[in-house]
Amino acid sequence: MTNALIIVDVQNDFCEGGALAVDGGTAVAGRIAELLGRGAEAAGFDHVVATQDWHIDPGAHFSANPDFVRSWPVHCVAGTHGSAWHPALAPVAGAVEAWVRKGRYEDAYSGFEGRALTPSASEAAEPGPSDPVPGEPLAAWLGSRGVSQVTVVGLATDFCVKATALDAVGLGLDVTVRPSLVAAVHPDATEEVFAQLRAAGVSISR
Repeated sequence: MTNALIIVDVQNDFCEGGALAVDGGTAVAGRIAELLGRGAEAAGFDHVVATQDWHIDPGAHFSANPDFVRSWPVHCVAGTHGSAWHPALAPVAGAVEAWVRKGRYEDAYSGFEGRALTPSASEAAEPGPSDPVPGEPLAAWLGSRGVSQVTVVGLATDFCVKATALDAVGLGLDVTVRPSLVAAVHPDATEEVFAQLRAAGVSISR
């Protein structure tokens, strides 16, 4: 069974000190780095991808008076420090085969709403609003590599991790979320989120 690790949105703006900080985000970054410290294969993964919120003009997703459910402070603006991967993960960046950017002009919580770019392609100039979106849809990227099982980790449990895991299940993938490698915007809702994921067929495994 070919598997992949999907690291969701472990970016500066979602960790302590960022524009939309998740309590425990920095610790999650450190634990993911520890998991991959000896390489993807040693950690039990055939492939590793990482998603990034990559906002340019996401409309009502940004608000001066956010409700922290459907609207948010400005965060992860494309190409800024806030949108960059957390520095705790820098030592393991070489394990990432594709960067999946999402949300240029929309909300895009799920990694499956983004497109996978190779590390070199992720350094290219950002396309204009009327230009084709670069990269390959994440579902197609995984499918072309025969991936049938994914482990979803990162930020935040109750939004982008949840959405990514549910979309993965909807595609027929065998999905696991690791509680020790996620953190929530609303921690009090974590068990409810895990219950929803279990009901959908996601394994919650430590």
